[in-house]
Amino acid sequence: MDYSEGNIKNTEFFTTSELAEKLKMNVQVITRKVQAGEIKAYKIGKDWRIPEQSVLEWLERHSNQNKNTPKEKVIRNFVKDEHIETLPAKRSKRKYLLEYILAQFESNRDYTEDEVNHIIGRYHEDFATVRREFIMEKMMERAGGIYRRLPGYKLSN
Repeated sequence: MDYSEGNIKNTEFFTTSELAEKLKMNVQVITRKVQAGEIKAYKIGKDWRIPEQSVLEWLERHSNQNKNTPKEKVIRNFVKDEHIETLPAKRSKRKYLLEYILAQFESNRDYTEDEVNHIIGRYHEDFATVRREFIMEKMMERAGGIYRRLPGYKLSN
């Protein structure tokens, strides 16, 4: 959130109790969402100030009207600024995130291990685990230290 002097004057801020009242929600629920970073806010002393834009963004992400696929939901929940902090234990969710990284590789192109590590490293720090998962899920093959995305592997929708 970038609030320069010009647009901070035009921004409405809410306290957690004001937002809870406005959304007809429990104040503790709003406070937990703010503390967890789900709703972006500023802490001033002991109190939170929540910009109106943060509320609108949060509502848009969690709206029942968003017809997100399971893959889109997993990516939204696990990818922050194009980076995956943790790979989920649940296989189906993990596969979506592996495919998120796999999409960065061209089919029918050879990659050295260093190239593979570099590409994976932009999205997840444990490139060795991701490389192994690519091989186990038959997303990539490895022969003589050269990796290749398997052309027959189709990404999920």
